[in-house]
Amino acid sequence: MNQNKKNSYPGVIFQPQVGEGMQAGFDQLINTIRPTLGPLPHFVAIERATNRDQVPEILNSGGTIARRIIQIPDRSEDVGLMYLRHILWKLQETEGDGTATAAVLFQSIFNQGRRYVAAGGNAMRLRSFFKNGAQFILSELNKQTVHLHGKKALAGLANTICHDIELAERLGEILDIIGPDGRLEVRKSHGKEIYREYVEGMYWDGGYRSREMVNDDYRTRANLENAAVLITDFEIENPEQLIPLLRLAIENNLKQILLISNTLSDRAMSILLARPNREKLFVVGVKLPGMTVDTKRNALEDMAILTGGKAMQNATGDTLEKIQLSDLGRARRIWVDKDYFGIVGGQGNARVLREHIANLRQAFRKAEDPDNRNTLLDRLGKLTGGSATLYIGGISPIEIEPRVELAKHTADAMRGALRDGVFPGGGVALLDCRASVREKLEKADSEDEHVVYRILLNALEVPFRTIVENAGYNPERVIAQIENKGPGFGFDVIAQKPRFMNEAGIFDAASVVKGAVIQAIYGAALALTTDVIVHHRNPAESFNP
Repeated sequence: MNQNKKNSYPGVIFQPQVGEGMQAGFDQLINTIRPTLGPLPHFVAIERATNRDQVPEILNSGGTIARRIIQIPDRSEDVGLMYLRHILWKLQETEGDGTATAAVLFQSIFNQGRRYVAAGGNAMRLRSFFKNGAQFILSELNKQTVHLHGKKALAGLANTICHDIELAERLGEILDIIGPDGRLEVRKSHGKEIYREYVEGMYWDGGYRSREMVNDDYRTRANLENAAVLITDFEIENPEQLIPLLRLAIENNLKQILLISNTLSDRAMSILLARPNREKLFVVGVKLPGMTVDTKRNALEDMAILTGGKAMQNATGDTLEKIQLSDLGRARRIWVDKDYFGIVGGQGNARVLREHIANLRQAFRKAEDPDNRNTLLDRLGKLTGGSATLYIGGISPIEIEPRVELAKHTADAMRGALRDGVFPGGGVALLDCRASVREKLEKADSEDEHVVYRILLNALEVPFRTIVENAGYNPERVIAQIENKGPGFGFDVIAQKPRFMNEAGIFDAASVVKGAVIQAIYGAALALTTDVIVHHRNPAESFNP
């Protein structure tokens, strides 16, 4: 969605025009996303920015919808929309979901707060109380956390996220097997069905160097049993460089070796493929995974710890002339095809491997940059041993493309649920925080604190009301039906009746809901303290938030 800006240059804008413009921008984005919240979502059709002759994208992901909006005409409204767009996309990148919940929470908090500030309230004092209120709500949400086990329960969670039963069943099965850190690739399929494949062991990008290294013609791959592993970033150009390795292998009765290197020339490979040598030693060469120095270094470290070998690097002065038996890793089984190689049963030190995985998990929890998080998750997936590929089919690319994105976001949200637990779904977890917020409201020591908890009390109802309204029901009547039923009781819009959410298998990922709460409250509080907008005369378009 891309609209041309007005030709006029507004310059520097002050209140009250700042608040009016930003609020209008917020409302445009939120009102676009609001219909997508809930298990019976409406869809948003977005015109293709590059080719208007193509069929519009049909989306119900709040973060993706926000990202597709590049500009709106009014400059001050555009500032507000871009500000919220960044918040929602960041939430989707880190948690995988929750953008529609965050959007409606943000709108309620900001609009209520702006009315109070316009009447003479102090935005900076509100901001400090909002921070305290957000932490209090998180502590109340933590009390409701439970953990799910089994593919049926996980499929139910997936369905509350993606509202696609077939996709949810597959994801429930996959995440039950590979766990929160397992490696999952989502790819387009040429057929109409959704299906999955599991991969044994840990695997990396990098197929065999030569078709002549294949010893399983039926599956066109090389299989090695009880093999040694040489892990290097060397560029092996001359056959003479490999003589020390071959001599070491023969002296120690090694029969099979996986050779990982940056390059392996045809001349160097010829000594490995020569019949006399191959009869004594079967060597399969693969490319060191990674495109950058950092990714290659990470792969070297991970593979060395997994197999118990040494990562031999040019930077540390290692050469094959100095190679020793202790430098080689070991694995029970290795497979190599034209695209990947996998290690099954690495013989590295188990305690060192557990510590390494724990360090990666800790780094993942602390990481905020999406690319860094994805890198760490990919490394964890390789080392924890669970790997799967999910193939998404459909009638046409128009159906497949959004379904692929939906699968990725759903899987991300489910990983968070497996790590941090779940809450009663359908907006009920936030509704159940109201009783504690009322107590804080009654004990408020100042007018500003009282206002903040009143705002939060009202905002906590908004996601539930929106879900019910999007399903075609009257929120007032539904809330009246469940008001006195107790914690965990909500409205199942699919079954069209009030139910206990946990018994109905309706859950929300704890990390997603908490992420939505933090982003909405902190984001709205910061926006309320924005008093001046300075416009650039010719601003660049932002395609990536």
